[in-house]
Amino acid sequence: MPQDSLKQIGPRLRAARRARGLTLDQVSRAAGISASTLSRLESGRRQANLELLLPLTRELQLSLDDLVRPAEVEDPRIREKPYRANGMTVQPLSPPGAPLQTCKITYAPRRRRPPQRTHDGYEWSYVVSGRLRLFLADRELVLEPGEAAEFDTRLPHAFMAADDGPAEVISIFGADGARIHLRARSRPVSRP
Repeated sequence: MPQDSLKQIGPRLRAARRARGLTLDQVSRAAGISASTLSRLESGRRQANLELLLPLTRELQLSLDDLVRPAEVEDPRIREKPYRANGMTVQPLSPPGAPLQTCKITYAPRRRRPPQRTHDGYEWSYVVSGRLRLFLADRELVLEPGEAAEFDTRLPHAFMAADDGPAEVISIFGADGARIHLRARSRPVSRP
């Protein structure tokens, strides 16, 4: 049995116990082992053996396979094909049906300003290369590489390359109209 599978026994026992809303004392009493033994098993400080695992799996309604099976990892790659639409090339970066649609868009240079449109949702766009012209309601903005824009798509809007070369953009769109929320926390800086 691979060493990684053995390391997962404790965390999987703990997760199963907590998912059932049981305490260390409740499970250890029912399984006929001490709470400290169960605690050491869950934390990985005690080697698992069948004498300990069989009564625990019975109490937690698990099979031994549930405790030692290797974690299955799905292929995380997104393999959507790029497509062309309205003078741009769109490369999907999220699977179809994802709550946030993410894509890389390359805006080809064009002579005429595209028509503005509106729809439900919220969009965040980041310029990777080139310069992007954003028409937003009655404003016209030029975004440089490294700049981003976030806006409610119920406002009339349109994009195009700002120069004679293409503009490459990463775009995240949420159809439900929610703003993009970053989950980063700032940490206090320790001073010497």
